[in-house]
Amino acid sequence: MLEIYLIKNKLKKIKKKNIFIRGFLNYSKYKKKLLIIKNQLKNPDIWDNFNYLFSLNKKKTHIENLLSSLDYINQEIIDINELINLAINTNDKKILEESIKILFNIQKKLNNLEFKKIFIQKNDKKNCFIDIQSGSGGIESQDWAKIIMKMYLKWAEKKKFQVKIINESPGEIIGIKSSTLHIIGDYAFGWLRTENGIHRLVRKSPFSSSGRRHTSFASTFIYPEIKDDINILINLEDLRIDVYRSSGAGGQHVNRTESAVRITHIPTGIVTQCQNNRSQHKNKIQAMKQIKFKLYELQNNIKKKIKKKIEKKKFNISWGYQIRSYILDNSKIKDIRTGIETNDVQYVLDGNLDKFIQASLKLGL
Repeated sequence: MLEIYLIKNKLKKIKKKNIFIRGFLNYSKYKKKLLIIKNQLKNPDIWDNFNYLFSLNKKKTHIENLLSSLDYINQEIIDINELINLAINTNDKKILEESIKILFNIQKKLNNLEFKKIFIQKNDKKNCFIDIQSGSGGIESQDWAKIIMKMYLKWAEKKKFQVKIINESPGEIIGIKSSTLHIIGDYAFGWLRTENGIHRLVRKSPFSSSGRRHTSFASTFIYPEIKDDINILINLEDLRIDVYRSSGAGGQHVNRTESAVRITHIPTGIVTQCQNNRSQHKNKIQAMKQIKFKLYELQNNIKKKIKKKIEKKKFNISWGYQIRSYILDNSKIKDIRTGIETNDVQYVLDGNLDKFIQASLKLGL
């Protein structure tokens, strides 16, 4: 019977893929590594070094989660193999139909694990920052930048990442001129590293009485959070440090002191800002960290023979390096690089970006 042949063939492919993924993700290696970590945690002296203890426990949890996922899928494959044999021997169509559903569910889980193999770059596991910048066009582009910021906030929430707004410069009337988000969670940078570029919006402007279509732009630039002890030499003479009053909605909690800090690295044009603390000193420390992170990313780009400087990856916010077009009137979003499209605009703006992100990561962009 054709149906049985197709089911058996599907199971055969899933078994083959399971073996490949277990090998690729180094199942045996991690099994041994977990035993080593457990033995290290039994050592009473480890409690004298809290940072090392925390690091080991974090590694242990990560490895246990990975092995647990692989073991569970492996057992599911064993169980479905027996179920399919039972269905064939008893000629039970209901069991066969249920088997097909289970097979597709297993395949989905394997695909998710396979996706993890994409996160192999040095900084993929790290937290990251997203710089969002509105383009020229005043209120329209500033509103668009705010929409983009909300989109990434919702995406991070769905991923259960922690988010801190490091800096937010309000727009003239509505929206934002710029913002920096700190995304905290495993593989935050790995997920977002292909999101560098220009987001182009086409819509009938709600701020125009003419009802004409407007085109607006906003840029996003993603860079990893790295250790404070990275070997980056910064000449203080190359820095311009400005302090100013934090932007905000005003009222009784308005910041009346110049606590916000902007640091410019003059040779590269790199700029960082921080105003999320009431303390100017704390904001300065955070802005300096971000300067180091950006310079570190610059060095990596040079090593990879990327000729453009780090700030040029931010692009001119115009018709330059676009990653996606959002045409609201036609209910269409298209990724310029991958060709992925959708007509469910609101679904994407509500933070459902994985379809686009996964496609770009799989292409190695």
